[in-house]
Amino acid sequence: MAITTLEGTVNFRDVGGLPLVGGGTVATGVLYRSDAISGLTPHGLEELAGSQIAVIVDYRTPAEQQMAPDRLPATNSFLKLDLPLLEGAFTGMAQQEMQRATLSGDPAAAATAVREAVSQLPSLGEVYTGMLQHAAQDFAQSARAVSATGSGSATLVHCTAGKDRTGVAVALILDAVGVETSAIVADYEKSERNLAGAWAEKMLGMVSAMGIPLNGEIITLVTKAPAEAIRAALAWVEEIHGSSAAYLRSGGLTEAELFDLRSRLRD
Repeated sequence: MAITTLEGTVNFRDVGGLPLVGGGTVATGVLYRSDAISGLTPHGLEELAGSQIAVIVDYRTPAEQQMAPDRLPATNSFLKLDLPLLEGAFTGMAQQEMQRATLSGDPAAAATAVREAVSQLPSLGEVYTGMLQHAAQDFAQSARAVSATGSGSATLVHCTAGKDRTGVAVALILDAVGVETSAIVADYEKSERNLAGAWAEKMLGMVSAMGIPLNGEIITLVTKAPAEAIRAALAWVEEIHGSSAAYLRSGGLTEAELFDLRSRLRD
């Protein structure tokens, strides 16, 4: 049974229902996306246990996972795929530096290193294209996980915010199965609205506590999901590979797996 909420998350959703080029929609209850599931409430655990989610793809780095482990119901067994991507892990990277500072006994030096790194941060679109250049195999594994789930099973893809690494991964899959580009962009933009409020304030507070000035670039990297960023990612894929399907094939996805992916996600 498809679920619509996962209590304890702020950016969870089913991508089902999005329109396909030429007609039809994405099947519901097959592919979900979310922010971290480390804060699931008891009811959220019940919702996950009662869902058809059988595969969980986690793009967080080991440091992020250690700080906020996935919370999973003990009643279910899940196939967990850890595919850590450093690009897009701004808060995780900053926290790693502060952890190193604590261990080294020189927090001032580490804080300075964080500020220097922040001063050289790329735009969100550049983060995404950098991610795409290095992670074709990881993104292909995500697509393979969705293609391999049997009828009645579903896949959940998440990172920390559920907007950057998850956003690119889901956009590639949706584009490869033929979802209208405007719908892919609109789904991506939902993350900004979902993260607004308490979640965004908490994350920006963490960044500010590290001594990093909250300028427009930092606020965008941490909390925003501007259409131009995901459009830049898709444009890079088209320019370099011709299509998202070809990009995923470059990462090892086979034609048979691509066929299965489309079969699973097309309603």
